[in-house]
Amino acid sequence: MKGKTILLVEDNPDDEELTLLALKENNIMNDVIVARDGVEALDYLFKNGAYAGQDRNVLPQLILLDLKLPKLGGLEVLERLRSNQRTRLIPVVVLTSSSEEEDIIASYLKGANSYVRKPVEFDRFADAVRQLGLYWLIINQTPPEIRL
Repeated sequence: MKGKTILLVEDNPDDEELTLLALKENNIMNDVIVARDGVEALDYLFKNGAYAGQDRNVLPQLILLDLKLPKLGGLEVLERLRSNQRTRLIPVVVLTSSSEEEDIIASYLKGANSYVRKPVEFDRFADAVRQLGLYWLIINQTPPEIRL
């Protein structure tokens, strides 16, 4: 699975640590880029700000996106990346603590590929991350790269 980068967009340091630990415990050894707010996530994807000058063709294989983010919320991030030719086909899994029906509906309407509520217990959380990794990084067939 090397070479398939994951973009984790998560502002909560505890949830970030749990996600990284769950990936490691499940032998998902992909490089993980962590963005701690919506603006940083878009800067990474579009190579602006701190990421200016980096190769614009290097995109993550998978985005794990929290909804409740500072500066720019997850739904806005999702909307912007779906409106861009280069990023619109990247699989996005909304990984959030929200079970609000309107968040679920809005996520799918804005182009989420999956919506996963973060389990409270670590063992269940680790299992959810393992299943996400297996499906989105190994089983799922992604579209060919689009270079613009």
